[in-house]
Amino acid sequence: MDDAKRAALARAKERLDRLELYPRPVSTRAVRIWVVPWLFRLPWFRRFDGYSAHLTILLRSRALLDDGDLVAHELCHVWQMQHHPVRMPLSYIVRRYDGNPYEREARRASGRPDSGRPGSPLNSDCHR
Repeated sequence: MDDAKRAALARAKERLDRLELYPRPVSTRAVRIWVVPWLFRLPWFRRFDGYSAHLTILLRSRALLDDGDLVAHELCHVWQMQHHPVRMPLSYIVRRYDGNPYEREARRASGRPDSGRPGSPLNSDCHR
């Protein structure tokens, strides 16, 4: 991982470390950021600028490394999966994206009141 990615991850961790959402702070030891523009051209991913999967954060473009809210949002999902590795990902199957408590929690933790897209509803409650 290059210096820009490490710095983005460190800034996001610093933001999340101020919160007490889980018993242990988020671990970034094995987390990697990948910039994969081709992935976000696929139909399912078009609506996202970032996506996380356990120890991986995927970004649409390198410029998004400077979007502290987005990187913190995705790192919050990593944190959630560190504490709920099965329940968190499965929650997206049984709940709509906008109504998912893990999504609302990540929005609040990152300072993003919406999903990062215009017209997204404001969700203020948080899953603990």
